[in-house]
Amino acid sequence: METENVRNACPAGASQGSMDVSGSGPSDRLYAFDGPAAAVLDHRGAVVRWTGTAEDLTGFRAEDVCGRPVQELVADLPDDLRCATEMPASGRVRLWHQCGDTIDVTFRTTKVGGSAEVLVLAAPTHHVADHEQGAALLRALSAQNRITIAVHDTELTTVQTNATPGTVDGRPVQPGTRLSDVLCAKDAENLKAVLRQVLETGAPVVRRNQQVSWRHDPARQHALSLSAFRLEDARGHPTGVAALYFDNADQMRARRHLDLAREVAERVGKSLEIGRTAQDLADVLAPAFGDLVAVDLAHSVFDGEEPSKQLGSGDMGSAALAPASAEWPAGIERGKPVPPLRDHPLRRSFRHDEPVVFSLDDFIAMLKDPQLVEYLVPKDAHSVMVAPLHARGLTLGAISAWRCGRSDPFTQDEADLMKQIASRGALAIDNARRYTREHRAAVALQQSLLPPATTDTPAAETAGIYLPAGGGAGSSGDWYDAIALPSLRLALVAGDVVGHGMPASATMGRLRAAIQTLADLELEPDELLTRLADLIQRLAAEAPSGDRDIVGGTCLYAVYDPVTGRCAMASAGHPPPVLVRPDGTAEAVKMSPGPPLALSGMPYETTVIDVEPGSVLALYTDGLVERGDRDIGQGLPRLMEALTAHCRPERALDETGRALLADLADQAPRDDAVLLLARTRAVPAADTAHWEIPADPAAVSQAREWIARQLTMWGLDDLLFTTELIVSELITNAIRYGRPPMELRLIRHNVLVCEVTDSSSTQPRLRRARTTDEGGRGLFLVSQLGGRWGCRHGQNGKTIWSEQIIKDSP
Repeated sequence: METENVRNACPAGASQGSMDVSGSGPSDRLYAFDGPAAAVLDHRGAVVRWTGTAEDLTGFRAEDVCGRPVQELVADLPDDLRCATEMPASGRVRLWHQCGDTIDVTFRTTKVGGSAEVLVLAAPTHHVADHEQGAALLRALSAQNRITIAVHDTELTTVQTNATPGTVDGRPVQPGTRLSDVLCAKDAENLKAVLRQVLETGAPVVRRNQQVSWRHDPARQHALSLSAFRLEDARGHPTGVAALYFDNADQMRARRHLDLAREVAERVGKSLEIGRTAQDLADVLAPAFGDLVAVDLAHSVFDGEEPSKQLGSGDMGSAALAPASAEWPAGIERGKPVPPLRDHPLRRSFRHDEPVVFSLDDFIAMLKDPQLVEYLVPKDAHSVMVAPLHARGLTLGAISAWRCGRSDPFTQDEADLMKQIASRGALAIDNARRYTREHRAAVALQQSLLPPATTDTPAAETAGIYLPAGGGAGSSGDWYDAIALPSLRLALVAGDVVGHGMPASATMGRLRAAIQTLADLELEPDELLTRLADLIQRLAAEAPSGDRDIVGGTCLYAVYDPVTGRCAMASAGHPPPVLVRPDGTAEAVKMSPGPPLALSGMPYETTVIDVEPGSVLALYTDGLVERGDRDIGQGLPRLMEALTAHCRPERALDETGRALLADLADQAPRDDAVLLLARTRAVPAADTAHWEIPADPAAVSQAREWIARQLTMWGLDDLLFTTELIVSELITNAIRYGRPPMELRLIRHNVLVCEVTDSSSTQPRLRRARTTDEGGRGLFLVSQLGGRWGCRHGQNGKTIWSEQIIKDSP
């Protein structure tokens, strides 16, 4: 080795040398150093060769030290070296620097082949320690199977790596390999762009998530976390990039599991319909958890009932499949019963109360029938996980998740996740089951409290339709009624109770009974609603304090008189009825609605309209005209258009009602809807007769004569005697206790109605007269001779009426 030119690293008088890699003396001075210092000693220990790096380390030039014993360069020579006859193989000493400081160095020696000379290599001790620690760290990192280290040069060619990219033989990646030789082209380009940016800018990348696929296995992706930094030489020039790839599979898997559990919590259970809830559960799991997912439920669960304690595969049916468009085997079909196999996977999951996993081989071995395998196993499936659906001590069914093709088999972590998902899904399905049971009971109660769907009276034919709410809202107490009143009149009712479920149905039943009772009193519509509002106030007072604000409702009450062709109506916060005339035109009745029934003490107003025979009166609740996307201002015109289109004289009313609901109702209405249609009739003028009663006792005999002529004209001679007695008593009472003007009216239909009207508001009372009484027998005779009798009050007086059945009437 030839001696390099001596360079003065520390000029005379300088106290400190500039450095990149340095040694340190007692005063922590640093000196330039680039690589290990080397010197050659002869057999006596004298320096015969002195390199440039030695000059950089000590500041002494070759001519300063060559020919001199090396001991002169050592400060505080240790005793073991002072007495040694040969150079030790290694050690640690302090060397003098030209500036007077000392440098702590570690050295190694070796004999130069073929001579007695010794080569000495020395480096600052802290550099050696750093190097040893760095080498130990690199060895430790390289030994980690989840950490891949790669050193790339400035061309991003691999210089050194511990990577073994999942090949069959497991051989490491060789130096000189490029990223495109290992990774798929797209992933290699993405990764090169990241590393090139690090190389050019010097800005490190820390924990950057990357999805990559090996070139020999492009279908399977691997989750990695990349950290990269630029490598530089002693002068700060870039020499390459060091990249650390951390296996991020567990973290990504945990994140996916967390995301899946959150999605189940957010999406499953929003609907209270059993099938929809099961489908939501299947849709969340496929394909995020399994390529194919089926949810099977006990047959009784679909009806809202509890499943049997010993639930088996034959007791269940398929409730949901996902993806629905997938190619499922013939034995797995939505709505189809699950085959009752003796050792079905569902039975095993129920027996263990835990998710169970089967490989395809285990599944085939369990079935023991190739035809069953083809019938039940999806194409390309390699494993299946089955988890029971347990909630509140009940086994409702099970979830089956299949994995097909190149997807990974199920792991124990995934079985634990499925157990949590199945538990949450089971609670959602059980909530839907319990709601279904309560909803069906409420709807059954609601429908049992409603009147017959159709009626046929002298005043009108009616058809009522009730559409319960869907989508989880529950029945809300909407109702209708058609009540036959005396004198051939007909009361039409539509109402809507606040609230949902059983309480609303019960309140509706109480209100309907109350209206029928009040209707028998023959009150005017406004008076009837006033009394009904008072009843609501009493019901609210009886309710628990927390439920008083939800006791209330709206109601429309109308009375149609087929003799006069007039309809009187009043509204308690209810939408107005629609009148469809015989010519097909429709209009909403203009009326002044009063407050809802919960607000008693406010007056109601009666509206009277003329109605032609053959017209249709449509009463309804707001569920028919109000939806989430429209209010009554938009829904009412739509209802009138539908009535105009569907109300035809030749069409049956019940058929018309169904067509209207098909046009107007949503698929799953959020509120109940009621529609009551009444096609009006009129009593012909020839079937009525009127007579003004003079305020004279002689009018009684005149009335009998008039009655005899009229009944003979109608062919009702068999009713002549009783009618004369009834009319005599009623006119006598009117003359004695009433005030003029007075009127007698006869109406003939299936009954003969006798009415006596006067201007007095005195209420007649039926009583049993004693033997010695001279009077008090009139109304008693009327009640005994006629079928029924009663009294109604109007704005200008009262009317006492009596009915007699006409034999052989149509």
